[in-house]
Amino acid sequence: MSSAPRQKPPQRPENLHGGGSSAVVAANHTLTRFAPMAHSTVSADLRRSLLEAIGNLSSVVGYTAFDAGVFLDADRHFQFALWCADSAGSWDLRASSLADMARRSAFVGDADSALSLIELAQVRSDRLAFTVRAMLSAMRAQYLAALGRADEVVAEVERADELFAVRTPDADSPWMCFYDKAEHLGSTGKALALAAEARNSIGVAAPRLRYAIDTHGSEYPRSRAFSQIRLAALTMKLGDPREAAALGMEAVKHSRALRSARNATELRGLAAVASTHRRITEVGELRALILATNSDEPS
Repeated sequence: MSSAPRQKPPQRPENLHGGGSSAVVAANHTLTRFAPMAHSTVSADLRRSLLEAIGNLSSVVGYTAFDAGVFLDADRHFQFALWCADSAGSWDLRASSLADMARRSAFVGDADSALSLIELAQVRSDRLAFTVRAMLSAMRAQYLAALGRADEVVAEVERADELFAVRTPDADSPWMCFYDKAEHLGSTGKALALAAEARNSIGVAAPRLRYAIDTHGSEYPRSRAFSQIRLAALTMKLGDPREAAALGMEAVKHSRALRSARNATELRGLAAVASTHRRITEVGELRALILATNSDEPS
């Protein structure tokens, strides 16, 4: 008798619209209802499942707050998710919670702490699903790049690719459903962007970012927008500025429906990169549009 097909987890609103205030409030309300159940007296098997579910929910709430720029709330929820993972003995949830903390540290410019958190998540990697291990290696490559260790980035990306190639998605925890090929190539493409600059070769990273843009599912518009912004910035530095401007315009278009502090920050970074070529009409128009959309961007 065949087993029932695995159900796909429901779409998360913050993936579709970003971590805007309404998403934060709704997610917090849900977590407030269920968090006390973490202290319920139940059987060991049920307790593990319960703690994993509550910990995953806390991670969702934390990531929503992080995307909205509410960092203290994000930190609190990530810490609770980690406590749930440790209490449940869930290595995959532990790794995912530490990965969320690393993303938050990297976003505020603390790549050293981000790298430490990722390497902590990789402890006893033999207990982690291959998809989780691939994600952690891709993230480690990003933080090595941010720390200027470009020579190590390519090797780490190769390791991530090897792990991704042998993954078994049907065995993954539900919260890892987002980490498909598009997400993997977008994540590793982000890491390789610095290596591309060091080698003055856009081809080191651009094909991965392009694949991610073309294949991200409709439920992940924020991830697609990130890859568009990163490819536009890389093309602005190493390729044709007019092509970069066209990519950037697409990124701005797809970002309009998102309420994401992280997305807005990345767009401002693209505007800064574009300033070198601002006398080119198309680039100047892109920069002006970003500045108008993000009113706190300096002129």
